Amino acid sequence: QVQLVESGGGLVQAGGSLRLSCAASGRILSINAMGWYRQAPGKQRELVATITRSGRTNYVDSVKGRFTISRDNAKNMVYLQMNSLKPEDTAVYYCNAQITDYSGSYVSSRGYWGQGTQVTVSS
Repeated sequence: QVQLVESGGGLVQAGGSLRLSCAASGRILSINAMGWYRQAPGKQRELVATITRSGRTNYVDSVKGRFTISRDNAKNMVYLQMNSLKPEDTAVYYCNAQITDYSGSYVSSRGYWGQGTQVTVSS
């Protein structure tokens, strides 16, 4: 089985920084795209940033210039460095990864989600 586990959330004042980490573990053959999503109370989950295996990145406009996504392919990890945080960044942040995994001789590829980590930015 594959698991994604996020860490690094917390409470921070506006203007502060946090770094989120997500570790993928299990019977993993390869990981393609990885990304971070967030869901604020009463709102739909939205894409924050994605990164391909080769390192190409994509960001939602509201975080461009403030957030940086990166990954360590050797460790099966993805990170989100969040600077200049704003109260509107408050949400539960979820890690997502497109993973090819195996069970015996059976191989499958699909998206996996972490359990989420809370980020709260106070004004």
